[in-house]
Amino acid sequence: MTSDYLALTRLSQGRHSCRAFLDREVPRADIEQMLALAQRTASWCNTQPWEVVITSGATTRELAERLTRAVIEGERRSDLPGPAAYVGVYQERRRESGHLLYASVGVARDDREARLLQALENFRFFGAPHTAIITTDAQLGTYGAIDCGAYVGTLMLAAESLGIATVAQAAIASVSDAVREHLALANDRQVVCTVSFGYADANHPANGFRTPRAALDAVVRWA
Repeated sequence: MTSDYLALTRLSQGRHSCRAFLDREVPRADIEQMLALAQRTASWCNTQPWEVVITSGATTRELAERLTRAVIEGERRSDLPGPAAYVGVYQERRRESGHLLYASVGVARDDREARLLQALENFRFFGAPHTAIITTDAQLGTYGAIDCGAYVGTLMLAAESLGIATVAQAAIASVSDAVREHLALANDRQVVCTVSFGYADANHPANGFRTPRAALDAVVRWA
């Protein structure tokens, strides 16, 4: 195995979805390094469809307040269509992830109020001091969104290499209009997701579990 492979393995295995952050901002120079690495992401015809809005400190808190209010008041609309349904193994994996999270923070399955409060943490960015709102050009359709997904993966590994914790959040897209209004985004920009980032609170129980990955023979077919 090469040293590059081992380094990538370490980063991939070390990265996790951080759901509790310290109240400490990331230096601007580190954020720029992270973004510069992510900019190397491959894209369809090199279109590089992503445009990113970075928030910090008070700006992040103001956005969190706006999005939380939108959810509570029922302002839900997504620029991109969500899954029609989770069935079979996809439902099983989704449920497993949810159960691990709720168990880690002591939320019972039948405690609907506590589950709602935990779900709202998505729109508060789990207390992260920064978030990166990822948008795509509406005219590029599905492939623009796919390219943004690749960008998100690279961004999170770049962050991990710098000791920065991340969590990718598609939930933010469910309040696309509120995001667009608050950040004054152009009408042709579609909200894909956000990557909230900062430094992990290692002592918080929400960061104490890891989701499993399927075995290769469950997802790979050799033709």
